[in-house]
Amino acid sequence: MALKLPGQWVWDSWFVFDGEQHHAFYLQASRALLDQNRRHRNVTVGHAVSKDLTNWTVVADAIAPSDSPAPDSWTTWTGSIVKADEGLWWMFYTGTSREDAGERQTVCAATSNDLITWHKVPNLPVAAADSRWYKTLAAGYENEPFRDPWVFRLPGESEWTMLTTAGSNEAKSRQEEAIMGVAKSKDLKNWQIQPPLGGPGQGFGETEVFQFEIVDGVPILLFCCGPQWLSEDRKAAGEIGGVYSMPVAADLSDVDFNRAVLFPDTSLYASRLVQDSKGGWNLIAFLNNVDGEFVGELCDPISVTADAVQGLVPKG
Repeated sequence: MALKLPGQWVWDSWFVFDGEQHHAFYLQASRALLDQNRRHRNVTVGHAVSKDLTNWTVVADAIAPSDSPAPDSWTTWTGSIVKADEGLWWMFYTGTSREDAGERQTVCAATSNDLITWHKVPNLPVAAADSRWYKTLAAGYENEPFRDPWVFRLPGESEWTMLTTAGSNEAKSRQEEAIMGVAKSKDLKNWQIQPPLGGPGQGFGETEVFQFEIVDGVPILLFCCGPQWLSEDRKAAGEIGGVYSMPVAADLSDVDFNRAVLFPDTSLYASRLVQDSKGGWNLIAFLNNVDGEFVGELCDPISVTADAVQGLVPKG
């Protein structure tokens, strides 16, 4: 059954397998807020575990905002988890602060020995937008998008790569500014911001919740985009936003968002690719808009495979 909480809306999620069970980390906010649009500024990171990606047991919350002043004093948003070579778990997540009126997004981090108790690392944030390539408040922009860190190793590399939502400082309009932020690290502690991948004017004003995986032999880049940030060309083609994917080179040397294909189920948003116990690939996302109503729960896993042209497709 889907991960549905009676007292909480659930949306963006990220997953990790510890060798025995799957861990789902997810954004949550109280349904007592009544207006789902208020959830983004009243958020914590929840945590549930499962043996089969279907039946979930909720455990203690993982992360909550820090006291001011701090880069995550207002919100703790979407992230990812990796295991360092020495065995320590690292969670990278998005922080916004009350000091910046929530308009500056940076990458924060916490560590854990058991995936249950998390300790934020000192000297946050660990990564932030560089005004050489990205929109920043310091450069006079109205906001500074640098969120949803996806941390992983590219095939054959020992260095860690981070992908983020970001905005180009070269875009001609808000509807064209989506790019993919990049950072590199040798030790997960010290990050060097890199030039972005993709370019402005490739069909999207904002691209969120990136993930890179090699699915059934095909390197796939996964992300999502809401209807308000689609280009006029994509709107004219009848797209309403949702989950997008596209085949890419295994070294991410050819990212062109013009090739992105919309996943058939447009009720889903902020999806993740997760492998089950048999090695099969599954898509898990939150139910966003069903019959005009926000749902706020995670769907059951959808079995998928990858096509060299169409990207992710439902299996069977």
